[in-house]
Amino acid sequence: MSLDLPPVVPAVTAELVQGLTPRLRKRLDAGVTKLAGRPSVRDGDTVRIAVDDDTHLELHAPGGTVTSTDAIRCGCLLAPDCLHRAAAASAAPIADSDSDSDPQFEPSPEPEPQSIPDSANNAISTDTQPTSPTEPEPPTPDQHAAAQAMYDAAAAVLEAGTDGAGAVLQAELLRAAHTARISGLPRIAASAVSVVTQLRAARCADPAYRLADLTAALRDVLGTAHRLPGSTGPELAVLRGTARQPYAPDGSLRLYGLFSEPVLTATGYAGAVTWTSDAEGRLYTVSDVVPGGPGRAVGAADRAVRVGDTALTHRELSRAGLAVSGATVSPTGRLGAGAGVRAVRASGAAWREDPLACLWELPVTDQVSRALTGGDGLLFLDVTLTGTVREAAGDCLLADCDGLTLRLAAAHDHPALPYRDNLRLLAAAPGTRLRVVARLDPSPLPRALLLAADHPRDPGARLDLGLDRLQHADLPAPAMAPAGSPPAPDEAPLHLLRRRVHQAASAGRRVLVFPGSSATDSRRLGRYGFACAGDLLDELHSAAADRSRDVFGRLVPADVNRFARAWLAAAHYTEEVDRSLCAAAWGADPALPPAL
Repeated sequence: MSLDLPPVVPAVTAELVQGLTPRLRKRLDAGVTKLAGRPSVRDGDTVRIAVDDDTHLELHAPGGTVTSTDAIRCGCLLAPDCLHRAAAASAAPIADSDSDSDPQFEPSPEPEPQSIPDSANNAISTDTQPTSPTEPEPPTPDQHAAAQAMYDAAAAVLEAGTDGAGAVLQAELLRAAHTARISGLPRIAASAVSVVTQLRAARCADPAYRLADLTAALRDVLGTAHRLPGSTGPELAVLRGTARQPYAPDGSLRLYGLFSEPVLTATGYAGAVTWTSDAEGRLYTVSDVVPGGPGRAVGAADRAVRVGDTALTHRELSRAGLAVSGATVSPTGRLGAGAGVRAVRASGAAWREDPLACLWELPVTDQVSRALTGGDGLLFLDVTLTGTVREAAGDCLLADCDGLTLRLAAAHDHPALPYRDNLRLLAAAPGTRLRVVARLDPSPLPRALLLAADHPRDPGARLDLGLDRLQHADLPAPAMAPAGSPPAPDEAPLHLLRRRVHQAASAGRRVLVFPGSSATDSRRLGRYGFACAGDLLDELHSAAADRSRDVFGRLVPADVNRFARAWLAAAHYTEEVDRSLCAAAWGADPALPPAL
């Protein structure tokens, strides 16, 4: 949306939409679109929107967030039950209901494989391990009801797809998220909010939107809601999640900057995260991520880090060091910024010097195993650039990594961030040897998202590829690419199932009802040893087309639950097979911890 609106907590949006009459609900999406084109002004904590020449809408956000329905006021004749208030709430970013200014706590985790979103990359930490050693109590009746309500709301979104999941269905999912949060289910609540934000990004053609992210968030909502009622023990604690993760004292730390990356998520967060390491190779992060857009993602690297009284910016810390006393650290390695923390600038270290060089000495297979079994997802690699290869999302670099043909892709595609431009320049320098930091991107082929690298002309310098822009003058003279690079292996046809999973998340059940049969694709999957995938594909199509008639010959409503179950089974299967194929491609074993 073009309006600069303050974040609105999910319960406010849900309540305003529920208060509309059926006639106004049908007009809500049009109202949201119309409101986005109206002029607005910000005066302190208040945003005023000129609905028309005689009517103004006000959003009051003390502390930066709209927390009650009374904080949205309209001067039209139908107020307070008017369309304008609900449209404004539906157009605004979604606030974290547990937002807190206390730097000793961070928000509840979202179910993503990396600690930094988005691409993932997200402002919320992703450690979903239970924090209590005691046996958790079984799900309460309220949690059973909340999980069922969440499942029904998410199934309705899946049924409709992004085009059909307008403000009304989004509000139902936000209501379910609010109910889940107050029932003690913060993980599924956070995932539901992520689904809504992804839906909004898709409907307004936001460049940060990725169909894979929507699919993953929707899969987690449905999967968690399905599994939670029958879960016990540690599994139940993981599915519930934790609303707050306290920071534990960690004494004095001597840290060395590794790199910084910008954060820009479809869930409405932006900023920067700087990664550091101690002398033993343990990783710590310093983050500055709040609700915001591309401008904040670009500029956050030049803001001072929030640790102690140091004046270092994120960009400076990535190449310098930090001495911290009274440190507090979250379970995910995030440094706290409490009043008792003291930090001063210290000398840094080059990647090829101790103590940072040890990060690149760990075998690649062990690094991949760590990433696939709940690690931070970072890979520290020595590569030789060999060329490019075209993918559906654009070109990516080909590189040789100890005889393994590796694909290095851009970590983010937003044009405000230089990832994609830097990859294009590096592609013009085949034969260049680089030491890089990348994030594992699970796929059937060895693939990673490139985050930072040596300077092509000066191995002693390094580049944060999401912040620094390469120039042609930075490239070395063209070198001969290594001859005889092994060709990329044929990809198993799992994409035949994955494509249907993504299509359903995007366009809803109706996209799989089109005339045609899945028999050909099922047979092909069977020939490659994926008989189960073929069965899941057949069931997905069958569930989508399952429409019976009543005694008068009229079509009865589709079985939404059957379709949701079929889709969830297919989505979970592709995720697990992708994980196994990824481990096989790298020569790693995801079932075993890395040999440290």
